[in-house]
Amino acid sequence: MKNTLAIAQRELTTYFAAPLAYIIAAAFLGINGFLFGWAVLSSRQASMDFAFSDMGIILLLLMPALTMRLLADEQRTGTLELLLTAPVRDVEVVLGKYFGTFILFLAMLAPTLLYAYFLIAFGKPDVGPIVAGYLGIVLVGGAFTAIGLLTSSLTQNPVVAAVLGFALGLLLWLLDGLSQAVQTSAGSFFSYVAISPHLDNFTRGTIQTKDVVYFLTLIVAALFLTDRVLEYRRWR
Repeated sequence: MKNTLAIAQRELTTYFAAPLAYIIAAAFLGINGFLFGWAVLSSRQASMDFAFSDMGIILLLLMPALTMRLLADEQRTGTLELLLTAPVRDVEVVLGKYFGTFILFLAMLAPTLLYAYFLIAFGKPDVGPIVAGYLGIVLVGGAFTAIGLLTSSLTQNPVVAAVLGFALGLLLWLLDGLSQAVQTSAGSFFSYVAISPHLDNFTRGTIQTKDVVYFLTLIVAALFLTDRVLEYRRWR
């Protein structure tokens, strides 16, 4: 745990020392703020369900850029070999980098709580769907972080890692459309594997065990595969 925390702290320091994290955070908050304001003014409803749907799509676009350098840069500069030969386990490297980035994501998400504050202060929203929606977005952000970490472990080029992360995330997002076109048992499988139906349940204010288990399984699976990639690089 000590090594994991040290690596997470190192990642956070690296993020805040470079402009990329600030640019991504500004883009995330700026786009979200604009879409939230426009949706509230046009619908005149004290609700955030539309905002959470928008956040999911924005995270699909931005998280690959945030995670692309996590392991790809380490491989490109040769520091990954030094890290893997240090007295630290592969799983500690993976978890440290994951939690460092996930904490940054939570810091990016925190200012959006002002949306809920304004709705409660000037309207009468149902608080339940807001809480459920935020839980869904936290899980979606955690999933995209894990996917980005996995794709970053597969290449030395951060841009390639970002493209792979976006492609994989987009595939998981669009599988729901494929499930509607395939009216078989395979369609039900595609619908379950897709991210968007699970997020939609949260935005509607329902917290179901199957949706939480889905996201946690996706996160654990991506982190496990990342650990396997690092183990392969250690022993090849």
